[in-house]
Amino acid sequence: MSLLKVEEIHTYYGRSYILQGVALKIKDQEVVALLGRNGAGKTTTLKTIMGLVRPKAGRIFFRDADVTGLPAFKVARRGIGYVPQGRQLFPKMTVLENLKTGMANQADMGQLREVFELFPVLPERLSQLAGTLSGGEQQALAISRALVKRPAVLLLDEPTTGLMPLFVARLIAIIRKLNEQGIAILLVEEKIPFALSLAHHVYFMVKGKIGYHAPKEEVRGKNEILIRYLGVEV
Repeated sequence: MSLLKVEEIHTYYGRSYILQGVALKIKDQEVVALLGRNGAGKTTTLKTIMGLVRPKAGRIFFRDADVTGLPAFKVARRGIGYVPQGRQLFPKMTVLENLKTGMANQADMGQLREVFELFPVLPERLSQLAGTLSGGEQQALAISRALVKRPAVLLLDEPTTGLMPLFVARLIAIIRKLNEQGIAILLVEEKIPFALSLAHHVYFMVKGKIGYHAPKEEVRGKNEILIRYLGVEV
């Protein structure tokens, strides 16, 4: 049974036809990588799932409930977390204030215990403005803000962008730990080795459509597939 299922989604920005019948699914505790060249529609797919963009046609199901077109805050309450590209923190608010924007009960600081275990740097930065954090610390904060609602599935959009190699390696371990704890992941990522090291299943997008998908084992080491859909070798 699929935890999250996208059925033939068609999404426009004005007159621009971006998603042209996208379909994908994520099972419980599965990591799915959504890969493609720039402009293929990956970010729009995540935004459509999250309710930030409304599709013209198609349906989105989460735990068998139709969530198509729900506003983002209701999608989040259902159990879908989202870490957007560029993090989109509130730079002039403190770390704690940013975390509280994701908390259902802002007085219950116990919600932060688990994210502090994942990111021990954050308790030391609670009163610091988010805009003054390093890139790795900002990404830790963005992920933590999505995790405080304890989502069943987490949408990650280009989480390694702007990060030092050391934090990229740590991020692999953190995502694996989240997955081991029962969180499914839909990962959009430009670093192909990073994505393939984590994914159980891989979808390739081409000009707003899913061109190919397969278990990771059928993709790893197949440079002809990567060249065809991404234009790169790994």
